[in-house]
Amino acid sequence: MSKTLIIGASGQIGKMATQLLLNKQQHVVALVRDKSKLSDLDSTYLTIVEQDLEDDFSQAFNGCEQVIFAAGSGGNTGDDKTMLIDLWAATKAVNYAKEQSVQHFIMVSSIGADNPDVIKSDLKPYLVAKHMADEHLINSGLNYTIVRPGTLTNDSASMQVTTKRPDDKDKAKISRENVANTLLHVATTSFDENNIFELFDGDKDISSL
Repeated sequence: MSKTLIIGASGQIGKMATQLLLNKQQHVVALVRDKSKLSDLDSTYLTIVEQDLEDDFSQAFNGCEQVIFAAGSGGNTGDDKTMLIDLWAATKAVNYAKEQSVQHFIMVSSIGADNPDVIKSDLKPYLVAKHMADEHLINSGLNYTIVRPGTLTNDSASMQVTTKRPDDKDKAKISRENVANTLLHVATTSFDENNIFELFDGDKDISSL
């Protein structure tokens, strides 16, 4: 059975995705800065690696066939942390994955990362970081899936999504639980081609992606 490394496994989406994979009896390596944040997870399929993403975290990739990068600097940090986590740590993760011949790299990106110049807001440095990290993955030669969620909410999972951006900006949102369940689907489904898609709450089953 394959082993999936989840980077940022103590974040909201990362932790949900970790639990969902464990529920499916998938082997997970959870990379976190503080392992106490996963103290409520108990599974024989779980290995926790405590490491700061600003340091060398290459050893976490040993024996992993798949990677989910769900780490983020968070909304309360400055542009320096955005650069170090959302760009530099993501870039290092892609490099480590290539060195270890990882079979599939799943990147949690963001709506707007395709063209940050379109967004006129304080989020632009974050979107630039996401854009550059995505481009590095695209050009890496790795098999990849890039998921670009809309505005995140704490609504319960509807298990219904769409990859078509709504015309109404207020509807360009998605629950974190729906994102996590989409990551589960992507991580447990074989995709023949590299894939990039935006993700919003919608009217199609996640299994149809």
